[in-house]
Amino acid sequence: MAQVRLGRPELLDPESPKKAITAFRKQPTTGPVRVHALGLEGDTQVNRRWHGGPDKAVYSYPLSGYAGWIADLPALAARFVPGGMGENLCIDGQDEAIICIGDVIRAGTATLQVAQIREPCHTLAQVVGTPKVARAMVRSGRSGWYCRVIEPGTITAGDAHDVIERPNPGWTMLRFSRFSGGGKLAADELAELSRLPGLTPDWQVRAAKLLAARA
Repeated sequence: MAQVRLGRPELLDPESPKKAITAFRKQPTTGPVRVHALGLEGDTQVNRRWHGGPDKAVYSYPLSGYAGWIADLPALAARFVPGGMGENLCIDGQDEAIICIGDVIRAGTATLQVAQIREPCHTLAQVVGTPKVARAMVRSGRSGWYCRVIEPGTITAGDAHDVIERPNPGWTMLRFSRFSGGGKLAADELAELSRLPGLTPDWQVRAAKLLAARA
């Protein structure tokens, strides 16, 4: 992985009367960082209703994704640099077309598991400067991926990000993004997602409800 990044609470826009606080802007760190069940030591999630928790402990984003953002929103190109998506891990050499739901990943001495897609939120739109980024993330599948921590350990910038188990080779993040973005799936696909190993219970339930609605 190219970078490990940590965020602390700060005002999103000091000049705004809303005084919104976020830890979206994460700074790179060069030393080893301890990883535990709720994320990276020294990292913060301000809005715990939507961010953080065991199934969203670590957020990874591929460096290759930024070229697509620059092409989509050239006027905001300066904002699409490593860390621009609020990620903890900047990943080189892997993307949503490669990484699958449920992948078990060795990162440094920690073991992670890909648990779900990242859904765009209003904070992302505020930081980037346009609501178009949310719609474009859903459309393009350039979402990155959230991981749970299976084995705590330490991660350092430059460590490998190796897939050591792949229980669901047919469910890349890119394929899953079509479902999360509202695309219609066949009944057998929904049934598979409702019990897909490694997928967060919330997404399993969503798939099961859609399947039941067809009965």
